[in-house]
Amino acid sequence: MTRKLFGTDGIRGRSNSEPMTALTALTVAVAAGRHFSTADKRRHLAVIGKDTRLSGYMIEPALVAGFTSVGMDVVTVGPLPTPAIAMLTRSLRADLGVMISASHNPYDDNGIKLFDPDGYKLSDEVETEIERRIDEGATSGLSPPDRLGRVKRLDDAQGRYIEFVKASFPRGRRLDGLKVAIDCANGAAYKVAPTVLYELGAHVIPLGVAPDGFNINRGCGAVHPQALQAQVVAHGADIGLALDGDADRLIVVDEKGHVIDGDQILALIAGSWSRDGRLRGCGVVATLMSNFGLERHLRSLGIDLVRTQVGDRYVVEHMRSNGHNLGGEQSGHVVMTDYATTGDGLIAGLQVLAVLTQNGKPASQALRVFDPAPQILRNVRFAGKVKPLEAEPVQAAIKAVEAKLGSRGRLVVRKSGTEPLIRVMAQGEDEREVASAVAEVVAAVERAAAG
Repeated sequence: MTRKLFGTDGIRGRSNSEPMTALTALTVAVAAGRHFSTADKRRHLAVIGKDTRLSGYMIEPALVAGFTSVGMDVVTVGPLPTPAIAMLTRSLRADLGVMISASHNPYDDNGIKLFDPDGYKLSDEVETEIERRIDEGATSGLSPPDRLGRVKRLDDAQGRYIEFVKASFPRGRRLDGLKVAIDCANGAAYKVAPTVLYELGAHVIPLGVAPDGFNINRGCGAVHPQALQAQVVAHGADIGLALDGDADRLIVVDEKGHVIDGDQILALIAGSWSRDGRLRGCGVVATLMSNFGLERHLRSLGIDLVRTQVGDRYVVEHMRSNGHNLGGEQSGHVVMTDYATTGDGLIAGLQVLAVLTQNGKPASQALRVFDPAPQILRNVRFAGKVKPLEAEPVQAAIKAVEAKLGSRGRLVVRKSGTEPLIRVMAQGEDEREVASAVAEVVAAVERAAAG
């Protein structure tokens, strides 16, 4: 069975249009609730969190209605980062966790991310099974009146997550004397992220902490770090941390205003953990998008780089299967299974700050760990039901470019799992060759997308 609702990171779409309608949310909750409810007599529990999008007020009650209709109790926690929902799902011994968020997308999109009882994102197989249950109908398996679920709000959820995050920072160490700018993208971490840094002793410069339902990710956060770059320089900050709308990814800005991406963060943490004997699995897990420079650098340290398909949940699946404790994506998802079951931008930021406080070097020196190989990524937006990658001219262009690059480079062309975009990435040793490769494929995709 081919999945129709779920993409690479849950269900996502434009708010109040399929599949991101209240009716579909209710149906998903009924199907997921039935899947995660066992045949015993105990009460089953779902935890629901969200980011700051206006449409969260529509999606949340629909999910609550669906879960309670199949007899599940529900705990709501309000705006909190995605990794907080994963943590609370485990902590509360819940059967299922739900995060209402479209991550780095603009406010008019939204999404539903589901977590299993251990706090991990669902496998392809479980998502397929939930879709099969949806096809059976929304009224299948509803509970009798005396077995309906109850709902309550967890008032101390923020405090629980704050303490959870602080526990990842080296015990006995503080951030006194460090000026840290933090951009919360007007998203889910707008309260908890500055608080964590304050309580660890940093002088905090907060940005993106005034959500209004519409401004999440708008000109701010990990996808738009320009505002943070300017503020770091203007305030003379030692470092800047940029989260995205649901705070599961991190981009860093050094004291000179230069951006440090997820590959550099992975290299920094991998080197530190390797020296301390903390790196497990003899390597780091990344995706096809990660830079050749990262691979070369890790190899020089005797560390393998294992690549998976794009998507942080595929990184996590490989980590779990092969005993790795560090992995992530160039986009800023950093997964450290010693601390969390999914990418956590705030915990990743604290690991960066731990290295910074330990070696005493400025961020511009400490965090630029390797020289990246030439790499270019371009996105082509398409509309409606057009399928540009299935067009013969596009496939021909891809094959021609791959032949030209040969063993000197890599081409990755894929449809985004979260937006109507075709992503075209090439990397290699020659910048002009890389640029030409991307331009040739992009031109073909644009022609196909235009019809």
